[in-house]
Amino acid sequence: MTSHYTHPILGSVALAQNPRARRLTLSVKPSGEVRLSFPSGLSQARVLAFLEERVAWVEMTRERMQARRAANPSKRYSLEEIEALRQQAKAELPVRVAELAARFGFRYGRVTIRAARTKWGCCTARGNLSLSLFLMTLPEHLRDFVLLHELCHTVHFNHSPRFHALLDACVGGCEKSLQRELKSYSIR
Repeated sequence: MTSHYTHPILGSVALAQNPRARRLTLSVKPSGEVRLSFPSGLSQARVLAFLEERVAWVEMTRERMQARRAANPSKRYSLEEIEALRQQAKAELPVRVAELAARFGFRYGRVTIRAARTKWGCCTARGNLSLSLFLMTLPEHLRDFVLLHELCHTVHFNHSPRFHALLDACVGGCEKSLQRELKSYSIR
């Protein structure tokens, strides 16, 4: 019997009671989904305490899987994985764009999430941002770098020296090193 528990940090966790199980088993799928299998007869309090003890492990495992996926350009995503990335991107990216825009004084239009595999993001002449759902496979600091890059295009719709000066100022003088680091990741 499987039920779902919403953990405040991990989100939805599948709790699977298995009469044949002899111990508690925690797993993280490539999509980031967490599953906790446990034998019959264990109290919900004991099961949730076990989960709580392993929150850091789950987060570390998710990050490691994301980094591995981002660093492996030949990775093929299943429809389930893409849908999970899409949901995560829709939930997190527009909020983060709003935070960064407010912090640095940018104005932008709409934010759309697409399954783009050629670009991390783009900005239209009207200031609308289109972001790849595969941004969710990047480390957070590189994700912010891409978002700031696109927000800078709302001011300078080119890659002129003024554009690069603005972006460099937004990232504390680290534009070139962040750009080099970003090139080590691929979405293809």
